[in-house]
Amino acid sequence: MSSELVLLIMRVGFLLLLWFFIFAIVYALRSDLFGAPVRRMKAEGSDKSGAKSSSKAPYVAAAPAVQAASPAPAPITPSSGALPSAGGGTARQLVITSGVAAGTAIPLDDDFLTIGRSSESTLVIVDEYTSTYHARLSREGDTWILTDLDSTNGTRLDGNRISGSVPVPLFTPVTIGTTTFELRP
Repeated sequence: MSSELVLLIMRVGFLLLLWFFIFAIVYALRSDLFGAPVRRMKAEGSDKSGAKSSSKAPYVAAAPAVQAASPAPAPITPSSGALPSAGGGTARQLVITSGVAAGTAIPLDDDFLTIGRSSESTLVIVDEYTSTYHARLSREGDTWILTDLDSTNGTRLDGNRISGSVPVPLFTPVTIGTTTFELRP
């Protein structure tokens, strides 16, 4: 009789384990199809009542920039004509070098910039490899710090996946999803 009881307990345990795996798979599929739950980030430019003090609209990188009939922009090189290097100067703009919005330049006027699929992000990247709140760029003095916000597919700086916060040198490619950008003077 005890062997029948052990067999029954093993069957019930196996059934519970099977259901656990089924629920884990359904949860993973739901996250992939509908995105992760929305996390609200505290805005750095908000007052005590929670209202944002900045009235700037977010930059959207969902479509390529359309330019008026003008000549193609010249490559950016220092005044000596040498190739750009990863040092010297202060970043004044973020230039998207590849992806849907390649060629778009965003001035770095604020002290922080959020990147992700959310419409609340400063730089909205609409692709399936970008998380809702993917990364943040913040200014500390003359240095820009890139922070990955626990994104699913990660953030790459010069081809290497980052974790935590890292400084971003000028002209160093940062890849988020299918979009690559650089900080330039």
